[in-house]
Amino acid sequence: MRLAHRDGQSVHLGYCTNVHAGEELPEIVRQLDTYAVPARRSLGVGRLGVGLWLAAPVAARLAADPAAVEGLRRELDARGLEVVTCNGFPYGAFHAPVVKHAVYRPDWLSDARMTYTLDLARVLAGLLPDDAARGSVSTLPLAWRTPWTVADQAVAQGRLDELAERLEGVHARTGRLIRVGFEPEPGCVLESTEQVAAGLAGVDTRYLGVCLDLAHLACGWEEPEDALARLAGAGLPVVKVQVSAALGADHPEQAATADALRGYAEPRFLHQTRSAAGHAADDLGEALDAQLPGPWRVHYHVPLHAAPQPPLHATLDVLRDALDVLVGGERALCDHLEVETYTWNVLPAAQRPVTEGQLADGIAAEVAFARDALLALGLREQPVRELIH
Repeated sequence: MRLAHRDGQSVHLGYCTNVHAGEELPEIVRQLDTYAVPARRSLGVGRLGVGLWLAAPVAARLAADPAAVEGLRRELDARGLEVVTCNGFPYGAFHAPVVKHAVYRPDWLSDARMTYTLDLARVLAGLLPDDAARGSVSTLPLAWRTPWTVADQAVAQGRLDELAERLEGVHARTGRLIRVGFEPEPGCVLESTEQVAAGLAGVDTRYLGVCLDLAHLACGWEEPEDALARLAGAGLPVVKVQVSAALGADHPEQAATADALRGYAEPRFLHQTRSAAGHAADDLGEALDAQLPGPWRVHYHVPLHAAPQPPLHATLDVLRDALDVLVGGERALCDHLEVETYTWNVLPAAQRPVTEGQLADGIAAEVAFARDALLALGLREQPVRELIH
């Protein structure tokens, strides 16, 4: 869906399809019918944004076949869906039984990461609605933090220069501007906005910038206003925002809180845990075993509209403060907003959707939550026009 900012920009809002497991094109189209279309109807809107996650093999096939891209665009249009952003963080197998550190491979020292990201850029250039100002692709913050050397940083800098040059080529060939946003995440080479400002210094900001995940921001205990001022001071654009909330625990040392947290310790995804005092664990189970002093914030994307049961909470205060800075002022600092709760299927059993319809309803409720937050900041829904080819 699109919302109008007071500065005249269209702000795109959608949800990320990395919550779904399918990695082949027929499965992806089925996901649109099973989840995205019912969510759009539930929201009562004529058009809904989907942030596509395409695993590397299908991205490569689409990038090599413009006719297939055009066919996918027709499928999207027919369903009242549009794509202005792709999630290029997970390379593949994002719903394997165990993902954990594998999600950071291949990293930005690898040719495979470059190829995948450029494949997504080419596909997105063909999917963008003609009246969309630009597209965005989010990617990992270079690599997991270990091993990482000064020599690795130099290699990565060369990769970023090459990426910008090749995105410029996509722009020249297609007439569509695609920007790549590096997404700071706990435990990675670029974890904080301070590290991002240093690690991306000197990049070509016409094509490269930051994807700001609001759950990650909360886990770093960063104040949104300070963090965004730091990025602005470094000249780094926020090309995409993932509207997400982390899991919070004020008193993890208390038995009831620790028991509640154990319900979120699961084998598929990594749930980095950070305390307000700077204590860190690379997974929730490690934090519980180490009995880190609280309060904690846990890298566990929780549904925006359905707060965890006390004594746990969601970092919705950080989310709202960040949105206020990003789009609540006289100028929108970002125009691509994506709800990214990929953890629906690993939530504690009592909160986990059982049917496809329940997941579609949950996605719709999250997007409605984000929409309402944006409307409260003065944005307004744009009327649906016929999608332009």
